[in-house]
Amino acid sequence: MERNDCTITTDGSPFTQSYQKVTATEERNDSSSECIYMDYNATTPVDIEVIQTVTEAMQEAWGNPSSSYTPGRKAKALIDWSRENVAQMVGGRPEDIIFTSGGTEANNLVFHTAVKYFWDHQRQLAQNGASVELGGIAELLPHIIISNIEHDSVQLMVDNLIEEKKANATFLPVSKVTGCTEVDDLIAAVRPTTCLVSVMLANNETGILMFHGPRIGVLYVRGPGTSTPVYSMFFGGGQERKFRPGTENTPMIAGLGKAAQLVVQNLEVYASHMQEVRDYLEEKLLTVFGKDKLHFNSHFKGSDRLPNTCNMSILGPNLQGRKVLLNCRRLLASVGAACHSDKGNRPSHILLNSGIPYDVAQNAIRLSVGRATSKEDVVAIIEDLKQAVNEIEVCAAQAGQTHRDRN
Repeated sequence: MERNDCTITTDGSPFTQSYQKVTATEERNDSSSECIYMDYNATTPVDIEVIQTVTEAMQEAWGNPSSSYTPGRKAKALIDWSRENVAQMVGGRPEDIIFTSGGTEANNLVFHTAVKYFWDHQRQLAQNGASVELGGIAELLPHIIISNIEHDSVQLMVDNLIEEKKANATFLPVSKVTGCTEVDDLIAAVRPTTCLVSVMLANNETGILMFHGPRIGVLYVRGPGTSTPVYSMFFGGGQERKFRPGTENTPMIAGLGKAAQLVVQNLEVYASHMQEVRDYLEEKLLTVFGKDKLHFNSHFKGSDRLPNTCNMSILGPNLQGRKVLLNCRRLLASVGAACHSDKGNRPSHILLNSGIPYDVAQNAIRLSVGRATSKEDVVAIIEDLKQAVNEIEVCAAQAGQTHRDRN
């Protein structure tokens, strides 16, 4: 069964300034209806104010930021303004902000730096006649610690370093009770050669907060090049203080700066609204499907979670998440991280590593709400899920009866 395509548009919404309402028109069986987007953890529509900022940058600040003429100076000013806004959002200083092409590049830059700094430090010790007490470790390699539920831009980077024999690594399991790594496990994993510990703050399959900004990245480094080393992966011009050479993407950086500004101004309102809608969603799911047919994969005792995400499984032998979503008429959602979409029907390793049973994990559906999601949207998508589950179960029952009749 193939999903019909939807045309998605964004418009201003009256909830607070700059909200978008994601709507779509879907034709199915000669009828049309509005699709409801609940996959904000995969990507978000770009805020209307961000779009305006990006457009103005393209029109007025199109010059090379390193040049001295007016369009270049405007571009430089916009980049400086964005750097200040992002720094304010994360609680850092403007000089701690390095713009990149995206989160994947930023993460790779961190691991590249850690390994390179390790070897530079070892060479410096050797030149000074010193040595590191390795505690019986035969092979001197940098050691990295990550959790076993990391994003692919971390997990695959570490896998590659191990494969190329450039590093050793410890993969910390998360608690099946809390869904978090345990401090004692982390301390026990540290070696004399440990050069980096990387554990995500929030997992996008169990909760993450998005910016409604353009696709561009930023790396926060406290005192880059002074108190904290940064080794560039690229060679070129002197942009981003030589930490990330390459002519800056001014419009996208400006858009990120505007998105960061909106977050600083409205974060409490955004978070409160999303949590209210998320909690209402979970309440209605329980009402419709019942606690015996529903499992919340993002509920871990004693652990905080971010406000917009509900990862749940509707229990049943034929109710795999992908199958349920394909039978939905209006709901636009996913079964997990978009970067894992090429792994077929295999359940998310993140859920499995978090202690979710295989048959429950394969039924997982991640519903992530946004600033524009309403309680009316919740009522509509739960009705959609209910009809999808009913269709699948009726078809399965009919198929089973046909098989019995043939035998």
